[in-house]
Amino acid sequence: MGPGSALVADAPAEGGSAGDDRAATHPGAAGLRAALRTAVSAGLAERIRVDEQASRPPLDHAGRRDLARSLLTEASDAYAAEQLASPGAPGLVSHEVESAVVAAVLDEVFGLAGLQPLLADPEIENININGCDRVFVRYADGRRAQLPPVAASDEELADLVRSLAARSGVEERRFDRGAPGVSVELPDGSRMFAVMAVTTRPSVAIRRHRHRQVTLAQLRQAGTLDRGVESLLAAMVRARLNILVCGGTAIGKTTLLRALASQIPPPERLITIEDSFELGLDRDPCHPDVVSLQSREANVEGVGAISQAELVRWALRMSPDRVIVGEIRGPEVVPMCNAMSQGNDGSMATLHASSSAGAFIKLASYAAQGAERLPLEATNLLVASAVHIVIHLAEAGDDRTRVVSSIREVIDADGTQIVSNEVYRPDATGRAVPGVPLRAHTATRLIETGFDPDLVTRPEGW
Repeated sequence: MGPGSALVADAPAEGGSAGDDRAATHPGAAGLRAALRTAVSAGLAERIRVDEQASRPPLDHAGRRDLARSLLTEASDAYAAEQLASPGAPGLVSHEVESAVVAAVLDEVFGLAGLQPLLADPEIENININGCDRVFVRYADGRRAQLPPVAASDEELADLVRSLAARSGVEERRFDRGAPGVSVELPDGSRMFAVMAVTTRPSVAIRRHRHRQVTLAQLRQAGTLDRGVESLLAAMVRARLNILVCGGTAIGKTTLLRALASQIPPPERLITIEDSFELGLDRDPCHPDVVSLQSREANVEGVGAISQAELVRWALRMSPDRVIVGEIRGPEVVPMCNAMSQGNDGSMATLHASSSAGAFIKLASYAAQGAERLPLEATNLLVASAVHIVIHLAEAGDDRTRVVSSIREVIDADGTQIVSNEVYRPDATGRAVPGVPLRAHTATRLIETGFDPDLVTRPEGW
Protein backbone atom coordinates (compact mmCIF):
# COMPACT_ATOMS: atom_id res chain seq x y z
CA MET A 1 0.00 0.00 0.00
CA GLY A 2 1.49 3.32 -1.10
CA PRO A 3 1.92 6.42 1.02
CA GLY A 4 -1.22 7.93 -0.43
CA SER A 5 -3.28 4.97 0.70
CA ALA A 6 -2.80 5.35 4.45
CA LEU A 7 -6.04 4.95 6.38
CA VAL A 8 -7.19 8.13 8.04
CA ALA A 9 -9.41 7.26 10.99
CA ASP A 10 -12.50 9.27 11.80
CA ALA A 11 -11.88 11.92 9.15
CA PRO A 12 -14.91 14.11 8.35
CA ALA A 13 -16.62 13.55 5.03
CA GLU A 14 -15.45 15.96 2.35
CA GLY A 15 -18.96 15.91 0.95
CA GLY A 16 -20.43 16.81 4.35
CA SER A 17 -19.43 19.16 7.14
CA ALA A 18 -18.84 19.44 10.84
CA GLY A 19 -22.44 20.62 11.10
CA ASP A 20 -23.59 17.19 9.88
CA ASP A 21 -21.81 15.56 12.83
CA ARG A 22 -23.36 17.97 15.36
CA ALA A 23 -26.77 17.43 13.82
CA ALA A 24 -26.39 13.70 14.34
CA THR A 25 -25.45 14.02 18.02
CA HIS A 26 -27.44 17.05 19.21
CA PRO A 27 -30.16 15.96 21.70
CA GLY A 28 -32.85 17.95 19.89
CA ALA A 29 -31.91 16.94 16.34
CA ALA A 30 -33.85 13.66 16.41
CA GLY A 31 -37.09 15.38 17.44
CA LEU A 32 -36.64 18.10 14.83
CA ARG A 33 -35.93 15.56 12.16
CA ALA A 34 -39.04 13.54 13.00
CA ALA A 35 -41.20 16.69 12.99
CA LEU A 36 -39.81 17.84 9.65
CA ARG A 37 -40.26 14.45 7.99
CA THR A 38 -43.89 14.32 9.13
CA ALA A 39 -44.55 17.88 7.95
CA VAL A 40 -42.99 17.52 4.51
CA SER A 41 -44.68 14.16 3.85
CA ALA A 42 -48.09 15.52 4.86
CA GLY A 43 -47.57 18.75 2.90
CA LEU A 44 -46.54 17.02 -0.32
CA ALA A 45 -49.42 14.54 -0.05
CA GLU A 46 -51.88 17.41 0.45
CA ARG A 47 -50.52 19.22 -2.60
CA ILE A 48 -50.95 16.09 -4.71
CA ARG A 49 -54.56 15.74 -3.49
CA VAL A 50 -55.37 19.39 -4.25
CA ASP A 51 -53.82 19.20 -7.72
CA GLU A 52 -55.84 16.08 -8.52
CA GLN A 53 -59.09 17.69 -7.37
CA ALA A 54 -58.35 20.81 -9.41
CA SER A 55 -57.27 18.74 -12.45
CA ARG A 56 -53.94 20.56 -12.44
CA PRO A 57 -50.79 18.88 -13.78
CA PRO A 58 -48.58 17.60 -10.97
CA LEU A 59 -45.48 19.52 -9.94
CA ASP A 60 -42.24 18.49 -11.56
CA HIS A 61 -39.23 17.41 -9.51
CA ALA A 62 -37.88 20.95 -9.11
CA GLY A 63 -41.32 22.24 -8.09
CA ARG A 64 -41.79 19.52 -5.49
CA ARG A 65 -38.33 20.19 -4.06
CA ASP A 66 -39.08 23.93 -3.81
CA LEU A 67 -42.39 23.17 -2.09
CA ALA A 68 -40.58 20.83 0.31
CA ARG A 69 -38.09 23.55 1.23
CA SER A 70 -40.96 25.92 1.99
CA LEU A 71 -42.71 23.29 4.09
CA LEU A 72 -39.51 22.54 5.98
CA THR A 73 -38.92 26.21 6.75
CA GLU A 74 -42.44 26.57 8.17
CA ALA A 75 -42.15 23.31 10.11
CA SER A 76 -38.77 24.22 11.63
CA ASP A 77 -40.12 27.60 12.74
CA ALA A 78 -43.14 25.90 14.30
CA TYR A 79 -40.92 23.35 16.03
CA ALA A 80 -38.70 26.10 17.46
CA ALA A 81 -41.75 27.98 18.78
CA GLU A 82 -43.05 24.80 20.38
CA GLN A 83 -39.72 24.15 22.08
CA LEU A 84 -39.49 27.74 23.33
CA ALA A 85 -42.87 27.30 24.96
CA SER A 86 -41.42 24.44 27.01
CA PRO A 87 -38.65 25.86 29.23
CA GLY A 88 -35.68 23.54 29.60
CA ALA A 89 -36.68 21.40 26.64
CA PRO A 90 -33.65 19.70 25.03
CA GLY A 91 -35.05 20.27 21.56
CA LEU A 92 -33.68 23.80 20.99
CA VAL A 93 -31.06 23.67 18.25
CA SER A 94 -28.69 26.17 16.70
CA HIS A 95 -29.20 27.58 13.21
CA GLU A 96 -26.28 25.47 11.98
CA VAL A 97 -27.77 22.22 13.28
CA GLU A 98 -31.21 23.17 12.01
CA SER A 99 -29.81 23.76 8.51
CA ALA A 100 -28.03 20.41 8.59
CA VAL A 101 -31.23 18.61 9.63
CA VAL A 102 -33.25 20.35 6.91
CA ALA A 103 -30.67 19.31 4.30
CA ALA A 104 -30.71 15.74 5.61
CA VAL A 105 -34.50 15.52 5.36
CA LEU A 106 -34.40 16.88 1.81
CA ASP A 107 -31.86 14.19 0.94
CA GLU A 108 -34.09 11.53 2.47
CA VAL A 109 -37.12 12.65 0.49
CA PHE A 110 -35.48 13.49 -2.86
CA GLY A 111 -31.99 12.08 -2.73
CA LEU A 112 -30.06 9.25 -1.18
CA ALA A 113 -30.25 10.17 2.53
CA GLY A 114 -26.92 9.72 4.29
CA LEU A 115 -25.25 8.60 1.05
CA GLN A 116 -26.00 11.92 -0.65
CA PRO A 117 -23.01 13.90 0.70
CA LEU A 118 -20.63 11.11 -0.31
CA LEU A 119 -22.05 10.81 -3.81
CA ALA A 120 -21.96 14.58 -4.17
CA ASP A 121 -18.18 14.60 -3.64
CA PRO A 122 -16.60 14.19 -7.10
CA GLU A 123 -13.29 13.08 -5.59
CA ILE A 124 -14.72 10.00 -3.84
CA GLU A 125 -14.30 6.94 -6.03
CA ASN A 126 -15.34 3.93 -3.92
CA ILE A 127 -17.60 3.75 -0.86
CA ASN A 128 -17.65 0.70 1.44
CA ILE A 129 -20.09 0.51 4.36
CA ASN A 130 -19.83 -2.28 6.94
CA GLY A 131 -22.84 -1.40 9.07
CA CYS A 132 -24.32 2.07 9.39
CA ASP A 133 -21.38 3.54 11.36
CA ARG A 134 -18.37 1.99 9.63
CA VAL A 135 -17.99 3.96 6.42
CA PHE A 136 -14.79 3.83 4.37
CA VAL A 137 -14.01 5.66 1.14
CA ARG A 138 -11.22 5.77 -1.38
CA TYR A 139 -10.51 9.02 -3.18
CA ALA A 140 -9.41 9.38 -6.80
CA ASP A 141 -5.85 10.18 -5.71
CA GLY A 142 -5.56 6.93 -3.74
CA ARG A 143 -6.23 8.33 -0.25
CA ARG A 144 -8.44 6.29 2.05
CA ALA A 145 -10.53 7.63 4.91
CA GLN A 146 -13.10 6.54 7.48
CA LEU A 147 -16.11 8.85 7.53
CA PRO A 148 -19.10 9.45 9.84
CA PRO A 149 -22.20 7.18 9.85
CA VAL A 150 -24.59 7.27 6.90
CA ALA A 151 -27.63 6.08 8.88
CA ALA A 152 -28.83 6.08 12.48
CA SER A 153 -29.01 2.27 12.64
CA ASP A 154 -28.41 -0.85 10.59
CA GLU A 155 -32.17 -1.17 10.11
CA GLU A 156 -32.30 2.32 8.63
CA LEU A 157 -29.40 1.45 6.32
CA ALA A 158 -31.21 -1.66 5.11
CA ASP A 159 -34.39 0.38 4.56
CA LEU A 160 -32.38 2.88 2.48
CA VAL A 161 -30.96 0.12 0.30
CA ARG A 162 -34.43 -1.38 -0.08
CA SER A 163 -35.81 2.00 -1.15
CA LEU A 164 -33.05 2.51 -3.71
CA ALA A 165 -33.50 -0.99 -5.09
CA ALA A 166 -37.22 -0.39 -5.46
CA ARG A 167 -36.82 2.71 -7.62
CA SER A 168 -33.63 1.97 -9.57
CA GLY A 169 -33.32 0.28 -12.93
CA VAL A 170 -36.15 -0.93 -15.13
CA GLU A 171 -37.85 -2.93 -12.41
CA GLU A 172 -37.88 -3.30 -8.63
CA ARG A 173 -35.22 -5.51 -7.11
CA ARG A 174 -35.83 -7.15 -3.75
CA PHE A 175 -33.63 -6.80 -0.68
CA ASP A 176 -34.71 -9.01 2.20
CA ARG A 177 -33.85 -12.32 3.86
CA GLY A 178 -35.19 -14.17 0.83
CA ALA A 179 -33.03 -12.07 -1.51
CA PRO A 180 -30.10 -10.98 0.69
CA GLY A 181 -27.97 -9.56 -2.14
CA VAL A 182 -28.90 -6.82 -4.59
CA SER A 183 -27.04 -4.94 -7.33
CA VAL A 184 -28.52 -1.71 -8.67
CA GLU A 185 -27.52 1.39 -10.60
CA LEU A 186 -27.88 4.60 -8.60
CA PRO A 187 -29.27 7.77 -10.19
CA ASP A 188 -25.76 9.19 -10.76
CA GLY A 189 -24.66 6.04 -12.57
CA SER A 190 -22.75 4.51 -9.65
CA ARG A 191 -23.15 0.80 -9.06
CA MET A 192 -24.26 -0.34 -5.62
CA PHE A 193 -24.11 -3.88 -4.29
CA ALA A 194 -25.53 -4.65 -0.85
CA VAL A 195 -25.86 -7.77 1.27
CA MET A 196 -27.74 -8.58 4.47
CA ALA A 197 -28.65 -11.67 6.51
CA VAL A 198 -25.53 -13.52 5.32
CA THR A 199 -23.38 -10.94 7.16
CA THR A 200 -23.37 -9.88 10.80
CA ARG A 201 -24.37 -6.37 9.68
CA PRO A 202 -25.71 -5.05 6.37
CA SER A 203 -22.86 -4.20 4.01
CA VAL A 204 -22.88 -1.85 1.03
CA ALA A 205 -20.24 -1.34 -1.67
CA ILE A 206 -20.60 1.53 -4.14
CA ARG A 207 -18.36 1.92 -7.15
CA ARG A 208 -18.39 5.41 -8.54
CA HIS A 209 -18.09 6.30 -12.20
CA ARG A 210 -16.55 9.73 -12.14
CA HIS A 211 -16.46 9.82 -15.94
CA ARG A 212 -19.86 8.98 -17.40
CA GLN A 213 -18.67 10.02 -20.86
CA VAL A 214 -14.97 9.58 -21.45
CA THR A 215 -12.62 9.39 -24.42
CA LEU A 216 -9.26 7.76 -24.98
CA ALA A 217 -7.71 11.23 -25.12
CA GLN A 218 -9.03 11.97 -21.62
CA LEU A 219 -7.58 8.70 -20.33
CA ARG A 220 -4.24 9.68 -21.86
CA GLN A 221 -4.40 12.99 -20.01
CA ALA A 222 -5.15 11.06 -16.80
CA GLY A 223 -2.06 8.89 -17.30
CA THR A 224 -3.88 5.64 -18.09
CA LEU A 225 -2.21 5.27 -21.49
CA ASP A 226 0.25 7.09 -23.74
CA ARG A 227 -0.25 8.51 -27.21
CA GLY A 228 0.94 5.37 -28.95
CA VAL A 229 -1.53 3.16 -27.04
CA GLU A 230 -4.31 5.71 -27.59
CA SER A 231 -3.77 5.67 -31.34
CA LEU A 232 -3.51 1.87 -31.44
CA LEU A 233 -6.71 1.26 -29.46
CA ALA A 234 -8.66 3.82 -31.50
CA ALA A 235 -7.54 2.11 -34.72
CA MET A 236 -8.54 -1.31 -33.34
CA VAL A 237 -12.07 -0.06 -32.70
CA ARG A 238 -12.31 1.54 -36.14
CA ALA A 239 -10.98 -1.67 -37.73
CA ARG A 240 -13.76 -3.61 -35.97
CA LEU A 241 -11.47 -5.91 -33.98
CA ASN A 242 -13.18 -7.84 -31.19
CA ILE A 243 -11.76 -6.56 -27.90
CA LEU A 244 -11.73 -8.02 -24.38
CA VAL A 245 -10.83 -5.65 -21.53
CA CYS A 246 -9.60 -7.40 -18.38
CA GLY A 247 -8.16 -6.53 -14.98
CA GLY A 248 -8.88 -6.67 -11.28
CA THR A 249 -11.84 -5.31 -9.34
CA ALA A 250 -12.46 -1.56 -9.58
CA ILE A 251 -9.48 -1.07 -11.90
CA GLY A 252 -11.35 0.94 -14.55
CA LYS A 253 -12.54 -1.71 -17.03
CA THR A 254 -15.94 -0.10 -17.55
CA THR A 255 -14.35 3.33 -17.96
CA LEU A 256 -11.98 2.02 -20.64
CA LEU A 257 -14.89 0.26 -22.34
CA ARG A 258 -16.73 3.59 -22.50
CA ALA A 259 -13.63 5.25 -23.94
CA LEU A 260 -13.32 2.55 -26.58
CA ALA A 261 -17.00 2.94 -27.43
CA SER A 262 -16.43 6.66 -28.02
CA GLN A 263 -14.50 5.62 -31.16
CA ILE A 264 -17.46 3.74 -32.62
CA PRO A 265 -19.08 5.66 -35.51
CA PRO A 266 -22.38 7.25 -34.32
CA PRO A 267 -24.65 5.60 -36.96
CA GLU A 268 -23.85 2.08 -35.77
CA ARG A 269 -26.46 0.11 -33.81
CA LEU A 270 -25.21 -1.09 -30.43
CA ILE A 271 -26.75 -3.65 -28.08
CA THR A 272 -25.34 -3.60 -24.54
CA ILE A 273 -25.86 -6.44 -22.07
CA GLU A 274 -25.25 -6.06 -18.35
CA ASP A 275 -26.06 -7.67 -15.04
CA SER A 276 -26.77 -4.20 -13.68
CA PHE A 277 -26.99 -1.08 -15.85
CA GLU A 278 -23.62 0.63 -15.68
CA LEU A 279 -22.26 1.51 -19.13
CA GLY A 280 -24.90 4.13 -19.90
CA LEU A 281 -24.24 4.20 -23.66
CA ASP A 282 -27.97 4.61 -24.23
CA ARG A 283 -27.65 8.03 -22.55
CA ASP A 284 -24.67 9.07 -24.66
CA PRO A 285 -25.75 11.60 -27.33
CA CYS A 286 -22.90 10.36 -29.55
CA HIS A 287 -24.67 6.99 -29.91
CA PRO A 288 -28.33 7.51 -30.82
CA ASP A 289 -29.09 3.86 -31.74
CA VAL A 290 -28.44 1.89 -28.54
CA VAL A 291 -30.52 -0.75 -26.79
CA SER A 292 -29.47 -1.57 -23.23
CA LEU A 293 -30.47 -4.98 -21.84
CA GLN A 294 -30.25 -6.00 -18.18
CA SER A 295 -30.45 -9.51 -16.79
CA ARG A 296 -33.34 -10.28 -14.45
CA GLU A 297 -33.46 -12.24 -11.23
CA ALA A 298 -36.10 -14.82 -10.45
CA ASN A 299 -39.23 -13.65 -8.66
CA VAL A 300 -40.43 -14.86 -5.26
CA GLU A 301 -41.76 -18.05 -6.90
CA GLY A 302 -38.30 -18.75 -8.33
CA VAL A 303 -39.29 -18.16 -11.95
CA GLY A 304 -38.80 -15.40 -14.51
CA ALA A 305 -35.01 -15.18 -14.40
CA ILE A 306 -33.29 -14.01 -17.59
CA SER A 307 -29.53 -14.55 -17.74
CA GLN A 308 -26.91 -12.56 -19.60
CA ALA A 309 -26.32 -15.63 -21.78
CA GLU A 310 -29.96 -15.52 -22.89
CA LEU A 311 -29.76 -11.77 -23.50
CA VAL A 312 -26.76 -12.27 -25.80
CA ARG A 313 -28.85 -14.69 -27.85
CA TRP A 314 -31.68 -12.15 -27.95
CA ALA A 315 -29.27 -9.42 -29.00
CA LEU A 316 -28.28 -11.36 -32.12
CA ARG A 317 -31.92 -11.14 -33.27
CA MET A 318 -31.97 -7.35 -32.91
CA SER A 319 -29.77 -6.49 -35.92
CA PRO A 320 -26.77 -5.20 -33.95
CA ASP A 321 -23.64 -3.80 -35.55
CA ARG A 322 -21.79 -4.52 -32.31
CA VAL A 323 -22.65 -6.36 -29.12
CA ILE A 324 -21.11 -5.08 -25.88
CA VAL A 325 -21.22 -7.19 -22.71
CA GLY A 326 -20.53 -5.13 -19.58
CA GLU A 327 -18.88 -8.06 -17.80
CA ILE A 328 -18.46 -11.72 -18.68
CA ARG A 329 -18.82 -13.72 -15.49
CA GLY A 330 -20.26 -17.06 -16.55
CA PRO A 331 -21.87 -19.10 -19.32
CA GLU A 332 -22.53 -16.02 -21.47
CA VAL A 333 -18.96 -16.41 -22.76
CA VAL A 334 -20.09 -19.02 -25.32
CA PRO A 335 -22.91 -16.98 -26.96
CA MET A 336 -20.67 -13.89 -26.73
CA CYS A 337 -17.88 -15.62 -28.65
CA ASN A 338 -20.46 -16.88 -31.12
CA ALA A 339 -21.65 -13.31 -31.62
CA MET A 340 -18.08 -12.11 -32.20
CA SER A 341 -17.33 -14.85 -34.72
CA GLN A 342 -20.61 -14.68 -36.66
CA GLY A 343 -20.41 -11.28 -38.30
CA ASN A 344 -20.61 -8.91 -35.33
CA ASP A 345 -16.97 -7.85 -35.50
CA GLY A 346 -16.10 -4.89 -33.35
CA SER A 347 -17.86 -6.31 -30.31
CA MET A 348 -16.42 -5.83 -26.81
CA ALA A 349 -16.64 -7.18 -23.28
CA THR A 350 -14.88 -6.98 -19.92
CA LEU A 351 -13.60 -9.77 -17.71
CA HIS A 352 -11.96 -10.14 -14.31
CA ALA A 353 -8.44 -11.52 -14.81
CA SER A 354 -5.04 -10.99 -13.20
CA SER A 355 -3.18 -10.73 -16.52
CA SER A 356 -3.84 -10.60 -20.25
CA ALA A 357 -2.71 -14.23 -20.60
CA GLY A 358 -4.82 -15.25 -17.59
CA ALA A 359 -7.93 -14.04 -19.40
CA PHE A 360 -7.91 -17.18 -21.54
CA ILE A 361 -8.03 -19.43 -18.46
CA LYS A 362 -11.01 -17.47 -17.10
CA LEU A 363 -12.83 -17.75 -20.44
CA ALA A 364 -12.28 -21.50 -20.50
CA SER A 365 -13.51 -21.95 -16.93
CA TYR A 366 -16.64 -19.92 -17.65
CA ALA A 367 -17.33 -21.85 -20.86
CA ALA A 368 -17.14 -25.12 -18.92
CA GLN A 369 -20.03 -23.87 -16.74
CA GLY A 370 -22.37 -23.36 -19.70
CA ALA A 371 -25.03 -25.68 -21.00
CA GLU A 372 -22.74 -26.59 -23.91
CA ARG A 373 -20.08 -28.02 -21.54
CA LEU A 374 -17.36 -27.35 -24.09
CA PRO A 375 -14.03 -29.11 -23.55
CA LEU A 376 -10.93 -26.94 -23.27
CA GLU A 377 -9.76 -27.58 -26.83
CA ALA A 378 -13.13 -26.59 -28.29
CA THR A 379 -13.31 -23.49 -26.07
CA ASN A 380 -9.85 -22.38 -27.22
CA LEU A 381 -10.82 -22.79 -30.87
CA LEU A 382 -13.94 -20.70 -30.24
CA VAL A 383 -12.04 -17.99 -28.36
CA ALA A 384 -9.27 -17.84 -30.97
CA SER A 385 -11.83 -17.40 -33.74
CA ALA A 386 -13.73 -14.71 -31.83
CA VAL A 387 -11.38 -12.55 -29.75
CA HIS A 388 -8.75 -10.49 -31.57
CA ILE A 389 -7.32 -8.30 -28.80
CA VAL A 390 -7.03 -8.57 -24.99
CA ILE A 391 -6.26 -5.38 -23.03
CA HIS A 392 -5.18 -5.62 -19.40
CA LEU A 393 -5.47 -2.84 -16.82
CA ALA A 394 -3.46 -2.70 -13.61
CA GLU A 395 -2.22 -0.28 -10.99
CA ALA A 396 1.09 1.40 -11.72
CA GLY A 397 3.97 1.18 -9.28
CA ASP A 398 2.75 4.27 -7.40
CA ASP A 399 -0.38 2.34 -6.24
CA ARG A 400 -2.50 5.27 -7.38
CA THR A 401 -2.61 5.42 -11.16
CA ARG A 402 -4.53 2.83 -13.16
CA VAL A 403 -2.82 2.10 -16.43
CA VAL A 404 -3.00 -0.08 -19.51
CA SER A 405 -0.27 -2.61 -18.73
CA SER A 406 -0.60 -5.17 -21.53
CA ILE A 407 -2.13 -5.56 -24.99
CA ARG A 408 -2.19 -9.06 -26.41
CA GLU A 409 -3.02 -10.08 -29.97
CA VAL A 410 -4.70 -13.48 -30.30
CA ILE A 411 -3.10 -15.58 -33.05
CA ASP A 412 -4.55 -19.10 -32.94
CA ALA A 413 -5.40 -22.08 -30.75
CA ASP A 414 -3.13 -25.07 -30.28
CA GLY A 415 -4.89 -27.78 -28.30
CA THR A 416 -5.03 -26.65 -24.68
CA GLN A 417 -3.17 -23.40 -25.40
CA ILE A 418 -4.13 -20.05 -26.90
CA VAL A 419 -1.31 -18.70 -29.07
CA SER A 420 -0.92 -14.94 -28.68
CA ASN A 421 1.61 -12.11 -28.99
CA GLU A 422 2.03 -9.46 -26.30
CA VAL A 423 2.36 -6.39 -28.51
CA TYR A 424 2.51 -4.14 -25.45
CA ARG A 425 3.95 -5.46 -22.20
CA PRO A 426 4.38 -3.91 -18.72
CA ASP A 427 7.64 -2.16 -17.90
CA ALA A 428 9.16 -1.83 -14.43
CA THR A 429 6.48 0.70 -13.46
CA GLY A 430 3.61 -1.46 -14.74
CA ARG A 431 2.90 0.73 -17.78
CA ALA A 432 2.58 -0.76 -21.25
CA VAL A 433 5.56 -0.41 -23.61
CA PRO A 434 6.00 -1.92 -27.10
CA GLY A 435 6.72 -5.65 -27.18
CA VAL A 436 6.26 -8.13 -30.04
CA PRO A 437 5.30 -6.47 -33.35
CA LEU A 438 1.77 -6.84 -34.67
CA ARG A 439 1.18 -9.44 -37.35
CA ALA A 440 1.39 -8.04 -40.87
CA HIS A 441 -2.28 -8.86 -41.50
CA THR A 442 -3.42 -6.98 -38.38
CA ALA A 443 -1.07 -4.05 -39.05
CA THR A 444 -2.42 -3.70 -42.58
CA ARG A 445 -5.99 -3.76 -41.28
CA LEU A 446 -5.17 -0.97 -38.83
CA ILE A 447 -3.27 1.12 -41.38
CA GLU A 448 -6.35 1.06 -43.61
CA THR A 449 -8.19 2.93 -40.83
CA GLY A 450 -5.51 5.63 -40.70
CA PHE A 451 -3.21 4.15 -38.04
CA ASP A 452 0.45 5.20 -38.07
CA PRO A 453 2.53 2.11 -37.18
CA ASP A 454 5.52 4.31 -36.29
CA LEU A 455 3.67 5.22 -33.09
CA VAL A 456 4.12 1.64 -31.88
CA THR A 457 7.82 1.48 -32.67
CA ARG A 458 8.49 5.06 -31.63
CA PRO A 459 5.83 5.96 -29.03
CA GLU A 460 5.86 9.44 -27.59
CA GLY A 461 6.12 7.84 -24.18
CA TRP A 462 4.50 8.35 -20.84
